[in-house]
Amino acid sequence: MQVRFFAGAAEAAGMDAVEVEASGLTASGLRARLGDGNERLAEVLRVSVLLADGARVDDPDANLTGVRCVDVLPPFAGG
Repeated sequence: MQVRFFAGAAEAAGMDAVEVEASGLTASGLRARLGDGNERLAEVLRVSVLLADGARVDDPDANLTGVRCVDVLPPFAGG
């Protein structure tokens, strides 16, 4: 699946997108995998919203198998 980073998440990741094998992966597992070895990104991921194929993922145990795209949206300032 493609994982797209926006705003501060892209800055922390050092990229706008990455491909990740999603088979058997949960939302919390994705956060852990993406943040592994990058503490700054791990911190951003802890407060970010995940959208799986456009739908918000609130359950950390949600299975992402079959998801084509996950967007990582950190909190935004302003309004």
